[in-house]
Parts: sequence; structure tokens; C-alpha cells
Amino acid sequence: MPSRTEFQNLILDSLTEGVIALDKNFNIIFYNHAAEKITGLTKSEVIGKKCSEICKSASCKIDCPIVRVLETRNPVIDFDAFIFNKSGNSLPIRLNASILLNHHKQPIGGIFSFRRILNALRSNHYLHNEQNFYGIIGRSEPMKEIFTLIKEISQSSAPILIQGETGVGKEMVANAIHKTSARRDYPFLKVNCSVLPEQLLASELFGHVRGAFTDAKSDRIGRFELAHRGTIFLDEISDMPFHMQAQLLRVLQDGTFERLGESKTRKTDVRVISATNTDLSDAIKTGAFRSDLYYRLNVIPIYIPPLRERLDDLQILLPHFIQKYAALYGRNIVDIDADALNLLMQHDWPGNIRELENVIEFSCIRSKKERSICLCGLPPYLRKGVICPENRKNKIVISQLKSEQLITLLEKHNWNQTQVAKILGVNRSTVWRRLKTLGLR
Repeated sequence: MPSRTEFQNLILDSLTEGVIALDKNFNIIFYNHAAEKITGLTKSEVIGKKCSEICKSASCKIDCPIVRVLETRNPVIDFDAFIFNKSGNSLPIRLNASILLNHHKQPIGGIFSFRRILNALRSNHYLHNEQNFYGIIGRSEPMKEIFTLIKEISQSSAPILIQGETGVGKEMVANAIHKTSARRDYPFLKVNCSVLPEQLLASELFGHVRGAFTDAKSDRIGRFELAHRGTIFLDEISDMPFHMQAQLLRVLQDGTFERLGESKTRKTDVRVISATNTDLSDAIKTGAFRSDLYYRLNVIPIYIPPLRERLDDLQILLPHFIQKYAALYGRNIVDIDADALNLLMQHDWPGNIRELENVIEFSCIRSKKERSICLCGLPPYLRKGVICPENRKNKIVISQLKSEQLITLLEKHNWNQTQVAKILGVNRSTVWRRLKTLGLR
């Protein structure tokens, strides 16, 4: 008759899900038959070793589920991750984790069960509502707070000022605000205040009548009229010319304005969302921005933290962008190697989410490995001379690009060969020669 412990082990070994138990130092103390079958590693090969040495998952470095349950004492349910099997291939898994307690209810480690996901790209756990809010991807506490705030202000029409560094996703937050608001069935128009000359910006926002200025050959409706009952998003609001700020202030105060060259007062009902990557208080001190306009715009402030302050969001941003660009360029890439992930975790991300997306696009094009992004697939400025074991000469990469892959890349960048060459890490003439070789003009 087996002992109680042996009987419990028999039960765990009969499960079809892998089961791994760890002590408080993250050493593996139990490994069932299903775990052996899934990973190809035997108990004798793993017992006593660190979990991270065996799993080699991105989650080990970014968002370890066992660390989470030990810190919160709350179980983790349906957590998607990747582990590596004995052959070095990454396996998509879904796991549940909980704390391991002794007879005195004191934590002595953690336990998790896992199963393979046959199609990782269809899993899309990162598209859960709590992690993908109208296109804004994140599960860090700061992002959850932003999601909650957007829901709370959904029925309000008060002006909103979104602040954050370049590339954090201010436009996406503005878009989510509009889509959750009572104005979602009406227009959502965007204007970048930094890209248009002063006269054209005034015309863009308020419209003009024929003859208002040299090129005004006909009447034009401005964005504030077109966005009636909807939302207007004013990006880079800090670059708005000073005298135009008075016109915007008037719209915010009573909803009235005049087209350029016209004395007729018009009325509009528009919610204004503005955004900036600079500190407006400094602009107010220098006299470049009106303080009364600032307080009108900043009724509901939203600050989006930079990526370096919420690196745990990489856990879902990475698979999202990998899936997007692997599909775009026809690559069978579903994961990222541990050494490549380490470099991404150490980077400061001055360009934030936009920079991360560019890095993953670059890597999906150039990675040498079949199913994962390797170190040599990362942009040179990130690698900083680090040698990749998979490294081969750069010229081989572009020679291996199929015609449809090169066309896709060129179309995405409006056939700008210089930009495409920069992405591929080669000279523009190399792109031109490749096009010629493929018979493309």
C-alpha cells in the first residue's frame, strides 16, 4: 500500500497537465510525468535546479507568476507564456499558479500547472479586455488606472489634457476616450498643431471664406464645424501660435468662433482632447502659452508613463508586435530569445512604444532563427557590439528577402528606399540592386 505522499504523487503524475512545484528559493522540488512529456526533460534533469534555468521563459524576467502569487497570495489563472523544451524550441503554454502552504498556513513555495497551446497566435490572451483597452495594450498598474479613468469619464464632455513623452500612445488614449464616450457615433477629428503654418492651422481649425488669404479660392469648413457633436483631438497643443490660443479659449468657453475672413459667429458642440509631450507650466512662465487656456484644457488630466517605468507591459506588447509583423512579412516567429529579451529589458526606450514597435518590425525582418527573434536580429544600436551565436553577414539577409516581402516593406514606407535600407541595415544602393535582381521597378 503506497504512503500518503506516494499516493498524492501518483495522482499528480496521472494528470494530463504539467505540474511543477518550487520551494521559496525557486528550486524545483516536484515535476510530474506530463511536464516531462511536454518539455522532454526528465525529473532527474530538473529536480533541484532553478525554475528559470528550465523554463527559460520571458515571464521569468518580466512577470514571473510564482513571484506574483508569493507577493499577493492570490492565484494566477490562465497566464500565457512560452517555455523552451529540451531541443531548444519555444512552446506556447497556458498556466495556473498558486502559493504552496505548509500545515501552519505559511508560504513555503509555489506550484503551477500548465498545458500546451496548439496555436499560440489564436490564443491572444493579451487581447483580453483588461490588457487591450480599445487598442491600448498594457496590464501594469499605471495603465489599469488609465483604463479605469477612461471608463469613469465616459459620460463627461469636459476637456482632457493628455501628457506624456513622445511615443507613449497619447493618440490611442484619445481614441479610446472618444470610443467610450456618448459622442462615439459622431466624428473624431485629429489635428497636429506643430506641422501646419499659422495661417493654415487657423484655416484647418476654424475654416475660411473665399479671399480670406492669397490661396483661399473657395469657402472651407474647419474641423470644429466638421466635428460638431463629436470630438476633436489637438496634438502638440504646446506648439499652437499664441494669438490662436485666444480663439481656442473662446471655443472652450462658449462654443463659438468665426471662419477666417468672416464676421459671422458660428456655434459648435465639440469635446476637446489635447495632448503634449512638454511641460506646459514652463511655456506659461516664458509667456508662450496662456495660463487661462491651460486651466480650460486641463479639466481632466491624464499622464501616460514612459515605457521604462512600466517594463512589465513588455510581456504583452512583445507578443502583440511579434504577431503583427510576423504576419505582415510572412515569418513564422512567435517568441524572442532570452538573450535578446535581456537587451530589451536593459534599454531605456526613449522612443517608448513607437520605438519598441520599430524594433520588433526590424527584428521580424532580420532575425536569423525560424521561430524566434535572436540577438543578431535586433537593431545594431541595441546590440552595441554584442556577438550573436546565430550571426551571419548582413548581406545574406537582404538576398534572402522574397519579392513579396520586399514589396510589403516598401509599400509600408511609401516606397522610400532610403528608409527601407535603414530598416534593413544596408545601403540604399543595396536595396536598389535587390529590386533590380528581382526584376522590380
